[in-house]
Amino acid sequence: MITKSQDVKPSDYAEKPSNDGGKPNGEMSVREAGKKGGDTVRERYGVTFYEQIGRKGGQATRERHGSKFYEAIGQKGGRAVKDRYGAGFYEEIGHKGGQKVKTLIAEAKKNISNNEAVAKKKAEA
Repeated sequence: MITKSQDVKPSDYAEKPSNDGGKPNGEMSVREAGKKGGDTVRERYGVTFYEQIGRKGGQATRERHGSKFYEAIGQKGGRAVKDRYGAGFYEEIGHKGGQKVKTLIAEAKKNISNNEAVAKKKAEA
């Protein structure tokens, strides 16, 4: 076990040979290590584990910072998106969302009509 008093550098871990087909001397990027760890957790606990810990984290954040925190970070994110893509971006995505809702409503009405027609035929038979 390594204690705080020992002088260990991250490169000390990379010196060990690897049999996993990675970089020479077992070196692994931070991204690769994160993915490997995430895959291991997913295999061990399942996908729903991430939902559970995410929900717990969100609840803890809400309790710690309150709703104003979410309002502030939402506004900050909104300003960043506006600065990056321009104000017209919101108009464009709003239009796309509206068109999607319009399509979904039309499909739902069509399904309801079809279901009613099928039910009427069954009742007549």
